[in-house]
Amino acid sequence: MNINNHPCFNPKACKDFGRVHLPVAPACNIQCNFCNRKFDCVNESRPGVSSSILSPDQAMAYLAEVVAAKGNISVVGIAGPGDPFANPVQTMETLRKVRQAYPDMLLCVASNGLNIGPYLDELAEICVSHVSITVNAVDPVIGEKIYSWVRDNKKTMGPELGARLLLRRQMSAIRGLVERGIMVKVNTIVLPGINETHVADIAREMSLLGVDLFNCMPYFPNEGANLSHLSEPSAKLMKKLRKAAREFIPQMTHCKRCRADAVGLLDDPLNTHLMDRLKHHANAPLPFPGKEKTFSASPGGGMAASSKPTGDPPKKSPRTYVAVATREGVLVNQHLGEARTLNIYDISHDAPMMVEKRRMPKPGTRDFRWFGTAEVLKDCHTLLVSGIGQNPKEILTQEGLTVLEVNGMIEMILSALKNGEDFSHLIVREHKGCGQCQGTGTGCM
Repeated sequence: MNINNHPCFNPKACKDFGRVHLPVAPACNIQCNFCNRKFDCVNESRPGVSSSILSPDQAMAYLAEVVAAKGNISVVGIAGPGDPFANPVQTMETLRKVRQAYPDMLLCVASNGLNIGPYLDELAEICVSHVSITVNAVDPVIGEKIYSWVRDNKKTMGPELGARLLLRRQMSAIRGLVERGIMVKVNTIVLPGINETHVADIAREMSLLGVDLFNCMPYFPNEGANLSHLSEPSAKLMKKLRKAAREFIPQMTHCKRCRADAVGLLDDPLNTHLMDRLKHHANAPLPFPGKEKTFSASPGGGMAASSKPTGDPPKKSPRTYVAVATREGVLVNQHLGEARTLNIYDISHDAPMMVEKRRMPKPGTRDFRWFGTAEVLKDCHTLLVSGIGQNPKEILTQEGLTVLEVNGMIEMILSALKNGEDFSHLIVREHKGCGQCQGTGTGCM
């Protein structure tokens, strides 16, 4: 284990070594005024966003795919999309499993610091090498303006008490991490008009605590948040703040504001550079909970609820394949509108097998694109996407395709579809996005 191979802590490593974030921690124990966790836009690229949530076992299956496909993964991290220690059971189980399976892998977590304290000894025991703590204020009066509430176990506190408790826990956590020899990076979100004149004070306090690295992160406007009226700080202001903070502590200047499911090099486009053909999981498909109700393909398309599994395609149907919209070939995590290619799978074998990758018709041709897509998929009976507009869904359904909006691991969903197993818990909830999404998954601008 070479601790210098962490691409976030060492800028010299970021061109050669990649990271993978495992999104196993959905819940959060604080409400930041700059964050709106109900905002569910397929094009968001920032902390707190993930295309899906994985269980520890699912995360390990996914990690095996990533490690097999990319030879440069040096760090496995857990960064949400909530807070790792608002989900301590999932977080610690995942970290232990990764350490056992990959003894030389760097382990990293990113937390707000509220509830990490009880797990410091265990983090050190399993050799977690790097921890990032987000500290946005070292003055609770300023903190009151940043946080709406803080939840400690089952007790919820308002801004005044919550900010004070959070700060005490953060300082204690950082001291404990440093004492245990764990490298610490502090992230500070720069909020214009609230804490930008306070950044140097935070850097000074972090230096006194022995923090290794300081990361000034520009606020990213988040529609629907309490502070959504704030503008993103200018590059000139960020340069000035980093220069002032550098007087006390080394600065990170290459941060990419990674998603909770980021993978690959820091400069890689969002989850698009995994190999075209990923080997299917070495272990048997993971079990799906319960079979009280099974969602499967109905004769007329769409979703039908049935009391007995009917996931297999009709035996005499000329349609034998399943098409999947995916960014990296592991998860169903792409909106059909942003997909340029679709992965085609044959599920008639014991384990689903990828057949090929097919190019979709070019965008900008309105409904002709969806009729063209139907022609491209004329030998497919089902299309799996993380999202789809109403018009293309109606056209594709009329053309004989069953369109399912789901999130999760491709192999698990295909196995469930083949065997008539219940995967209703993977059905995508209604998106509440910005209403202007036309991007490629690299961030709303």
